[in-house]
Amino acid sequence: MTDAPENTLTIEPVGPAVPPSGRRRAKRAMPSDPRRSPETIADPSPDVAAGEAPPRTGNAVSIAGGVAVLRAALRNVPNSPGVYRMLDRKGDAVYVGKARNLKSRVQNYTHPAGLSNRLRRMVAETAILEIVVTGTEAEALLLECNLIKRLMPRYNVLLRDDKSFPFIHLTDGHQFPQLTKYRGARDKGGAYFGPFASAGAVNRTLITLQKAFLLRSCSDNVFANRTRPCLLFQIKRCSAPCVGRIEREDYAALLDQAQGFLAGRSGDVQQRLAAEMERAAEMLDFEAAALVRDRIRALSLVQGHQDIHVPGIVDADVIAAYQAGGQTCVQVFFFRGGQNWGNRAYFPRHDRQLGVEEVLTAFVGQFYDNKPKPPLVLLSHPLVEQGLVEEALSLGGRRVVLSVPQRGDKKKLVDRVVLTAREALGRRLAESASQRLLLDGVASAFGLEGPLNRIEVYDNSHIQGSNPVGAMIVAGPDGLMKNAYRKFNIRSIDRSHDVDPHPASAVASATLSRGAGEGLEDAAASPLARIAGEGAGGRSPTAGEGLQRSAEEPGRAGGDDYAMMREVFRRRFFRALKEDPERERGMWPDLVLIDGGQGQLTQAQATLGELGIGDVAIAAIAKGPDRNAGRERFFLPGRPGFSLEPRDPVLYFLQRLRDEAHRFAIGAHRARREKAIRGSPLDEIAGIGARRKQALLHHFGSARSVARAGVAELERVPGISKAVAKKVYDHFHADG
Repeated sequence: MTDAPENTLTIEPVGPAVPPSGRRRAKRAMPSDPRRSPETIADPSPDVAAGEAPPRTGNAVSIAGGVAVLRAALRNVPNSPGVYRMLDRKGDAVYVGKARNLKSRVQNYTHPAGLSNRLRRMVAETAILEIVVTGTEAEALLLECNLIKRLMPRYNVLLRDDKSFPFIHLTDGHQFPQLTKYRGARDKGGAYFGPFASAGAVNRTLITLQKAFLLRSCSDNVFANRTRPCLLFQIKRCSAPCVGRIEREDYAALLDQAQGFLAGRSGDVQQRLAAEMERAAEMLDFEAAALVRDRIRALSLVQGHQDIHVPGIVDADVIAAYQAGGQTCVQVFFFRGGQNWGNRAYFPRHDRQLGVEEVLTAFVGQFYDNKPKPPLVLLSHPLVEQGLVEEALSLGGRRVVLSVPQRGDKKKLVDRVVLTAREALGRRLAESASQRLLLDGVASAFGLEGPLNRIEVYDNSHIQGSNPVGAMIVAGPDGLMKNAYRKFNIRSIDRSHDVDPHPASAVASATLSRGAGEGLEDAAASPLARIAGEGAGGRSPTAGEGLQRSAEEPGRAGGDDYAMMREVFRRRFFRALKEDPERERGMWPDLVLIDGGQGQLTQAQATLGELGIGDVAIAAIAKGPDRNAGRERFFLPGRPGFSLEPRDPVLYFLQRLRDEAHRFAIGAHRARREKAIRGSPLDEIAGIGARRKQALLHHFGSARSVARAGVAELERVPGISKAVAKKVYDHFHADG
């Protein structure tokens, strides 16, 4: 789904933002969709002059304050279709909605007596209203879906879908086109077939297509440099066009058959192959007949995986939802060329009181925001404003039909998909229930109060201090939260070789691998920044040393696990203090679990104490004697080490968390080590990019030869000027 045109001139931030409060936000409930509220209600309340601060109760924004902001905004809101965004006092999106008449819709929220508790809280949190005027309501719907996926407002139905779908790509521009898997923007030439629900589905299909049509899968570079057939030719999965084992015309015939099969003409293709097999048998060419027979079997194998097949459905998506326990599962089945290319389950986040029709409506709009749309979408439930959604999906392309079958084969197909959604939701609810029992068991074993909703597990990985990496994994009621995983490239070794006269500011601005620490430059001079920067990766300061460290004694982590743990904890919780000091954004853990013993626990405690954090539960898990699984020892502050019963499910759960952190840390370390191995000394020279590096290596053959070259020799390389040659020479001869 493409973005609707956005008139940025019409974005109107109105009403002042209220200063941050110290009060924590209560848990929110979301019983209804504000777009369902009446659009014509009288306006009995007095206006508030634009620019005045909204009324407040204590330090918390009141419902009256939110209403005042919206009333002030009404003076600038037109009677036009568009999108409105409600922002809180921090500038974060609270809700994004669309309307045929913006003024009428915003006016609904100014009458709290007619709103649900959820909407009253939403209005109370609103400090700024922004609007975007669009040409039509359909364009407003497109823009609304795009903004919801981008801003993730907490009062909207949210589809967390950060994965693209793989396709089969048949390249062009070559005498012998390539058949390969493709993921990403479809901006390359050729034909695309899909989408497939998973990488496994497309890989299985590719293997069977190679057996059936013998098309090459190698890259153009490999193709051009082959001198003899590869293994795929030996196992009858390629026709070896790279070495002339097949003529261009015969390869084109195979290509045409493959395109016909992928386009849904599998019956015609099989009939032609069967006729070809019979002709070969009649000519007593039984070897050729056997080869064609194997190709027919491969096609039958592909079709055997299509366990759902409905006559009359060529290109279509089937979307069905099932709701239970306040949660919704949405199953999407992909049919292309009359074949089922797999399915995927989604669990959108929404208010427990929202109906399945409203959830499905939000899902369809967000799902097709960045995905190709088929001409037909079969649904299990009618959508809210289904005609409008259909019009929006059809903008800028071919017409898309949304249909809710009532009888026949299509109805049976949809019912089957609903049953699949029901089973998937049942499994998820069962897993969530067992996960909650395990989390409660951990809280009981460690003597913690209240439910655990976020457990963070930490581990380090390195080889004798080289390429050290810290890792953090996160687990919650829904299992492992992989989108919250973080890795920390230990920086202290690098700093030990290049002393920074201002270590505090250097470390305060250090970032996590996924952008942590942005915007900390202004805090570098604060006491908190000095704590965060002190000793990252070095030894712990003694009581007499305080928190100061001179530039002449930089910290070096090396193989020191304690120093690495201190750096990881400083960076992780310094960021939390800066970005979520009120602990409202879910960034703070209920329990921190360290892979280590009493020493690691003591270091982590000291680091948190330096940062002024004393209310985060922390524990350490150490392997037992002989590092045997099942005999782990657990350490808590102020308690002697203890073990759990060998067959305790809580012990198995904690072992899995520890092993997952270990796996993630090792993977991050290996990736960093491989990157270092592949690196070149030329990468360290400022001003030497990929092209100049390539030119130097092509000319001299290796980086070592570049280092030995003189300035005159370097100047003879194409693209290397005198200044660049001097810079390269000075880099390798800094000692004169």
